[in-house]
Amino acid sequence: MTGCTRTVVPTLPQTPIMPIHRTSDTVVFHRTDYLPWLEDSIIRMPLANRLQTVHLNGYDIVVLPDKPFSFGLATMGQPRRDQVEFALYKNGKRHSEFLKMYALVGNECLDSSRIEYDNDRMVYTLTLPFTMPKGRSWLRIYAQSATHLYNDLLIPLQDGVPVSNAKELTRHDPHTQVLYSILVDRFHNGNEANDWKINSPEVLDIVDYQGGDLAGITAKIQNGFFDSLGVNTLWISPISQNPWDAWGRYPFVHGNKYDPSRKYTKFSAYHGYWPTLQTQVDKRFGTEGELDTLLATAHQHNINVILDYVANHLHIQSPTYQQHPDWHTDSILPDGRRNFELWDEARLTTWFDTHIPTLDLEREEICENMTDTAIYWLTRFDLDGFRHDACKHIPENYWRMLTHKMVQQFPERPLWMIGETYGSPELIGSYVKTGMLDAQFDFNVYFTLIDVLCNGGSMENVLKVVEESAAAYGSHHTMGNISGNHDQIRFASLAGGDIRSWDNGKEEGWTRTVGIGNAQVGYRRALLQEVLNLTLPGVPCIYQGDEYGEVGGGDPDNRHMMRFDENLNEDEQEMKRRVREIIRLRRSLIALQYGDFLPVNCDKDVFTFDRTYMGQTVRVGINRKNLSYTIQTFTIHE
Repeated sequence: MTGCTRTVVPTLPQTPIMPIHRTSDTVVFHRTDYLPWLEDSIIRMPLANRLQTVHLNGYDIVVLPDKPFSFGLATMGQPRRDQVEFALYKNGKRHSEFLKMYALVGNECLDSSRIEYDNDRMVYTLTLPFTMPKGRSWLRIYAQSATHLYNDLLIPLQDGVPVSNAKELTRHDPHTQVLYSILVDRFHNGNEANDWKINSPEVLDIVDYQGGDLAGITAKIQNGFFDSLGVNTLWISPISQNPWDAWGRYPFVHGNKYDPSRKYTKFSAYHGYWPTLQTQVDKRFGTEGELDTLLATAHQHNINVILDYVANHLHIQSPTYQQHPDWHTDSILPDGRRNFELWDEARLTTWFDTHIPTLDLEREEICENMTDTAIYWLTRFDLDGFRHDACKHIPENYWRMLTHKMVQQFPERPLWMIGETYGSPELIGSYVKTGMLDAQFDFNVYFTLIDVLCNGGSMENVLKVVEESAAAYGSHHTMGNISGNHDQIRFASLAGGDIRSWDNGKEEGWTRTVGIGNAQVGYRRALLQEVLNLTLPGVPCIYQGDEYGEVGGGDPDNRHMMRFDENLNEDEQEMKRRVREIIRLRRSLIALQYGDFLPVNCDKDVFTFDRTYMGQTVRVGINRKNLSYTIQTFTIHE
């Protein structure tokens, strides 16, 4: 065993600094990637390929080696005020192996002498210092053998004492979150006075405004909808002012189910992703006062609210863009091709459409402007963070600048940011740093669950992607485990077989009614997805309606108006009841929020795993073949 020799100084920031991943003999990084409250500079460090810490500007930062990753480390024993026990497990049994390890409270290493090993019991005991930080801090333990890097341990502390009961956690503890994704216009109409439609013959009603607004969300908070379901963080779609007229054009090559006489449709900006005035609430969604009321009401109910913020582009009607018409990236590539929808080939410059030019955020004055408008929303409103759109299309300097401004202007405010990136764990993880984003949605888990639950894939692939995510983002990451979103085919329709993942979801949604297919199979598969999202490491995120198995094809067929209890059939009500039960179980058991992940058994059809936290273990079993699940809770103190 090894460790650091410094003692705890309880005056430094306690939020854990994410580790450095060693990928070469010399690691090069931006100082603000790990210490965002400081001014930036480029750091170059020669580092051996082993677990270690580096001391940077008064903080200890863990460096993870480039070694194979393995689960196996877990806390155990009776919770105590001043000690934490943990052990290494292999094949369900304790295992003795020499480990190099580091333990940190906040961002300072503990002396290695505080970790003792009982060879007979094969148990490690860490004794905490007498002087510890006040308030919330975290104990972290990292371990490496000669061949593997093991999963890290994370234990929240309150006034230096390990938290052992979920009741001691609050909505400001990121791992406790259960997100609920709301498309504002399609959720609930709470104020008919702001209802407005384009009412153009060129715009089908399905892509016109439907009346959902901020007052509607507030009404559902007040009547207990979210409390009953158990969610405690609302992600609301963008609410800044969007254009009043129609844009875009979708030709109906195979007709459409709404009006066969129409050959195409244009679109309103009901979704909110075409900003014109970035610091103004869209009048069709409400007023600043109604947003204040929503936030105050949510916080009274112990619910966070994070705002979807668009930084990649502005609509061409934006006064800011019209004043600076050169702020966009080049829409023509050097070889003469149009630079549109080249999501990977030209991901930092490609345009989404002609009316929403991509901003050249690598230019400092543009980056300053767009980060300042994001800061405006935090300054003016009591928001709890952001969901960020199209992250991989935005250069890293934007995220560094935004986070630097946030921690400087709101140093004591608990703010959390999650992003949207489709791609490899390496690409997704390149944005997940202390000085950039707290998390991103884990689309690799999402697509794997589609393959396994809907297309006959092996449960072994679920374990594989969980391991890949833990290795890339940390074993106690807060990556989003999504049930779906406003861009994807509804999971229940895939699960029931009425549409397949390889179908053209948009065309299917435009031309026919996409339903559940085989209801007996579809709802049970959709429920298994929710069980996994709510019990695997990460933060679960439910897209509105997925809690009851809403159906539909691709955009816009996946964006129908939200339905509530009185409009649900028996299957939908039963699925919602079961999802609500599992959410409540997650919220009540600290092992499902901070528990260490230990695989128990995995084959093509069955996946069993434990989440364990200081003696409390939750065992989850998923059977893909007979569409069943079990969740068992037990306590082991020795």
